[in-house]
Amino acid sequence: MKAIRKFTVRSVLPESLSALGELAANLRWAWDQPTQQIFSHISPDEWRATLGDPVALLGAVSPERLEQLAGDAGFVAWANSLRDQLHAYLEEPRWYQHLEGPRPRSIGYFSPEFGIAAALPQYSGGLGILAGDHLKAASDLGVPIIGVGLFYRAGYFSQAISRDGWQEESYPVLDPDGLPLSVLRQADGTPAQIVLALPADRALHARIWQAQVGRVRLLMLDTDIPDNDDDLRSVTDRLYGGGSEHRLLQELLLGIGGVRALEVLAELTDQAMPEVYHTNEGHAGFLGLERISNLIGGGLSFDQALQVVRAGTVFTTHTPVPAGIDRFERTLMERYFSTDMLPGLDASEVLALGAEDYEGGSPDVFNMAVMGMRLAQRANGVSVLHGAVSRGMFAGLWPGFDRDDVPITSVTNGVHAPTWTDPLLQELSRSKLGTGDTTTADWASEAVTDAEIWAVRGDMRRQLVHDARRRVTEAWREQNPDSIAPSWFQKLLDPEVLTIGFARRVPTYKRLTLMLHDPARLKSILLNPERPVQFVIAGKSHPADEEGKRLIQKLVQFASDPEVRQRIVFLPNYDIGMAQLLYPGTDVWLNNPLRPLEACGTSGMKAALNGGLNLSILDGWWNEYFDGENGWAIPTADSAGDAEERDTLEAEALYDLLENQVAPRFYDRDADGIPEHWMQSIRHTLATLSPELSAERMVREYVQRLYVPAAEAERAMTVDDHEAARELAEWKERVRAAWPGVAVVHVESGGLDDTPQVGDELHVRAHVQLGGLTPEDVAVEVVYGHAAHGDELTDVAVAELERPHRSGSNGEAVGEAEASGGELVYSGTLSLSRAGSFGYTVRIVPKHANFASPAELGLIASAH
Repeated sequence: MKAIRKFTVRSVLPESLSALGELAANLRWAWDQPTQQIFSHISPDEWRATLGDPVALLGAVSPERLEQLAGDAGFVAWANSLRDQLHAYLEEPRWYQHLEGPRPRSIGYFSPEFGIAAALPQYSGGLGILAGDHLKAASDLGVPIIGVGLFYRAGYFSQAISRDGWQEESYPVLDPDGLPLSVLRQADGTPAQIVLALPADRALHARIWQAQVGRVRLLMLDTDIPDNDDDLRSVTDRLYGGGSEHRLLQELLLGIGGVRALEVLAELTDQAMPEVYHTNEGHAGFLGLERISNLIGGGLSFDQALQVVRAGTVFTTHTPVPAGIDRFERTLMERYFSTDMLPGLDASEVLALGAEDYEGGSPDVFNMAVMGMRLAQRANGVSVLHGAVSRGMFAGLWPGFDRDDVPITSVTNGVHAPTWTDPLLQELSRSKLGTGDTTTADWASEAVTDAEIWAVRGDMRRQLVHDARRRVTEAWREQNPDSIAPSWFQKLLDPEVLTIGFARRVPTYKRLTLMLHDPARLKSILLNPERPVQFVIAGKSHPADEEGKRLIQKLVQFASDPEVRQRIVFLPNYDIGMAQLLYPGTDVWLNNPLRPLEACGTSGMKAALNGGLNLSILDGWWNEYFDGENGWAIPTADSAGDAEERDTLEAEALYDLLENQVAPRFYDRDADGIPEHWMQSIRHTLATLSPELSAERMVREYVQRLYVPAAEAERAMTVDDHEAARELAEWKERVRAAWPGVAVVHVESGGLDDTPQVGDELHVRAHVQLGGLTPEDVAVEVVYGHAAHGDELTDVAVAELERPHRSGSNGEAVGEAEASGGELVYSGTLSLSRAGSFGYTVRIVPKHANFASPAELGLIASAH
């Protein structure tokens, strides 16, 4: 018999064990080893069975065992000590509290997914794991972030692989009462809710769940409540599921509902409303519309409210391809925004924010990333290369500006070291180097020997091999409940063999099967009698991505060949629990996307934190951190004639590296069996990459480069009843109206001999027309640099020309007040600081004290 409904009954802890309840309720246990150890001590078997989930463990352990522990004075003291440590962690000043100067009192961090722990499966891949790591690092640093997301009753999906290698999805329904969550409640104890007005006089209600992630609170909205019609209860059913309208409802709930949830939280607690709003990808972009609506309700116009919202918003784009952006039909948007959802906003104002009104855009769609850019004064990509790609992809929003001038910066992603560094390596660092923080340990120190590091690396590889065997066996038993698992499963992989990992989502551009391009050559690499190699592979394809599923099937079928099946394995149902053994257990992390389609690629970062070397296309983070000693760069054949030729060339380069560099370095051992050069690379990787790749470095960058300036800008816009916002909106309207009359009329230069030399000075005079604007409204700039490949400038620098005097009709300089209708003359001097081809031009851009970039208005007048 099967139950028609399941729910979780939480255990009642003895009073003396109340500390365990506190420890289980705060997700800090997900990265705090001492807390995990005490829960494991309660029942090692149940700890493994519940996949390391304290809430599930306390529900599974017997009352007799709890009573036994309650009477154990040593255990009670242990639990109370850990609770005291948690309280100190939550209350003591940390990095953020010691920052000098004004800083945001609160930051709202909106994301469609959060990957925090295997026990809370609310993530699909890198975006969610990054969001979880962002919250954890913010907690460790004391940054006052509040996370906002959705609670998906079925998460993403559970993956199984059929006998013919095809991905099969299932959607186990989660019971939030059995998760480390609590309901946000009103003063009378009833669950707090938010509501959105929908077309046809319908309404969407959502309950607010809370998770405590260390010092950070995470709010998650859930529509599966009786107040909703049956179809609306399913809005938060699955992550990235359903059709276009279903996705739109999810994103409306995340953005608009998320801001309303923060307002409810502020009313019920002492939590301040955010000064800064961070939109993690375009899915949450509607949050800006809710804030505009609130400001209009307070007396501002749409344009005035827009200035306030832009000032305090940070937008992070994660996709390097237009196809990865959510775009909704314009007619669908009109239907939803011609309602009472956002009081004070007209549908036409909303539609203009997401309009692709640039060359190559479509008039029929609403683009969420475009709206995100227009609602945020500060935007960034997630690696240096991705920042450059994004400036090109969104250049149409700033016509006339060079790509380097497009106001999109970059903050390279990082990963949370305490979560992703194996406990064995942390303990080695603690015992030999005096700190459990592997990102600050001195890995070049002789206090830890090569043999000790190599032994830990071997132990982590063995962990992975045993886990892979277990997972393959369990997957077999799930599909064949009445059969005995094949005996060769227990010989799957070899803990002494060079192990290469590859695990990620499976869109086609990540090229899961590039390694299969020449099956015979791959077999020879796997089965090399002197230098064998083995692969551990995992990943999920989106349920609607048939091509991605075919790639998985092709890989699984190859791995099923009896000749190689002990050297290559595909592990089903990739998740955090698997990843935490996979990254440390691999010697080399493989990444071979089509460059430049990998925005960052944090999986290789997690391997590096454990001393793994990377073997990757120079894309994402690897493009800026590869140094020749921390791994290998697969040459990119992006000039190949077609995709097939490119795959061939890059696959052959991969094979060459494996055969001639990677495997020889791994198997070249000294008399004690230690690979000296490999160990040199491990130490170098740990010493140089661990601090750079940490999520703490990333969050510090966001705080100092984006959050603090955004908070200062937001305060400037709101002080004195938003006076600066009112002035800026009026000023922008005036500048836009006058801009057609702005022009660089003529440019003169002098001061150079016939043969210019380094150190000479170039005098530049620019005659301009300002179309009724004042000199205070603009900057007239000379843009100069190396001139190569025609007239294109590289290594560009910008200098502002000096304020003008007016030129009369005869060209003679006269007083500004005496030359009505004349042109203004700006001048300046450039020093020629280097030899080679030199070029320059002059441009005019709007200038305002509250701009974050000269390109902010997208207006420019250049010399011709």
